[in-house]
Amino acid sequence: MDIDALDRAILNRLHEDLPLVPRPFAAVAAELGTDEAELLARLARLRAGGIITRFGPFFDAEALGGAFCLCAMAVPPERFEEVMTRVNAHPEVAHNYERDHSLNMWFVLATETREEIDAVADRIEEETGLDVFRFPKLREFFIGFRVAA
Repeated sequence: MDIDALDRAILNRLHEDLPLVPRPFAAVAAELGTDEAELLARLARLRAGGIITRFGPFFDAEALGGAFCLCAMAVPPERFEEVMTRVNAHPEVAHNYERDHSLNMWFVLATETREEIDAVADRIEEETGLDVFRFPKLREFFIGFRVAA
């Protein structure tokens, strides 16, 4: 799928500072010289085309009293799709990535309490028959990660 200069401008602009107004997409569209309908249509097309997989806020679960945990699994390649589907069926799974490593599936659990992390990870182990390795955060570093389109 091809993206043009306006698509790139939209993606770059929406990384942060979405205006806190009744129609934030209209405000951003005006900044970029287009209209709200065009901006929303382009976002829908980018999502349908796989250029973006998700658009929404990122909440700090811990700041809201919840918990995060990075998890990894060693999934046999022939079971990867099946296990991925089972893992992703849990609403607590925030991200899921395949890696070229013996621990080839990495995902983030976000829950309301620390105890729920273990409960969800335990359920995933029961459902898949595979170990879920848990890597709780010891210290946070804010790096302000942005990827220019």
